[in-house]
Amino acid sequence: MPFVRSSAIRRAEYDEATSTLSIWFVESGGPYDYYHVPKAVYLGLLIAGSVGTYFNDTIRDRYSSNR
Repeated sequence: MPFVRSSAIRRAEYDEATSTLSIWFVESGGPYDYYHVPKAVYLGLLIAGSVGTYFNDTIRDRYSSNR
């Protein structure tokens, strides 16, 4: 379970078999599951200079999700 350096996101996990990205937020907990996320997007999140900005620009409102 990779923890990330972010004031907004605590950790992120990726299930390659289902292309599901699970994210735990600092404020609201989680997990929030994002579906049909390419692995490259997950890897980009892990190495982003700003994890929160990457999430907002690349993941939020672009993939269907469920809590």
